[in-house]
Amino acid sequence: MMLSIISGINVTLGKNPFKMSELIKEFNDYRQKMNDVILSKNNLVMKRLWNLDTNTYEEGALDKKTKEMLGLVASMVLRCDDCIKYHLGKSHELGVTTDEMYEIFAVANIVGGTIVIPHTRRAAEYWEELHL
Repeated sequence: MMLSIISGINVTLGKNPFKMSELIKEFNDYRQKMNDVILSKNNLVMKRLWNLDTNTYEEGALDKKTKEMLGLVASMVLRCDDCIKYHLGKSHELGVTTDEMYEIFAVANIVGGTIVIPHTRRAAEYWEELHL
């Protein structure tokens, strides 16, 4: 069962379709709240930047799933935990398997080095929460 949540991430739910992990709910609620605040300021540059970001991940020569996987690797190498959580959610929504996810983690760690390991731990935790 898919549940669309206000952040734009769909989460496949496990046994209880009405219970979302608190970790996921907290991230999505905060993200949505602050996005609303930032966008309410009506800054044209910010709106254009966010529009460009959204359009970058649309279907093109690369499919959405591949683009999300690339975004996740980049986010891990840059050590952006919020970005990692966002791309994990989108990857989950797009059907990335756990085996694929751990290959993504491996690429990020090879490219980024051992400094990425703590972010991989948090990413693995969040990935597990998405599968509850």
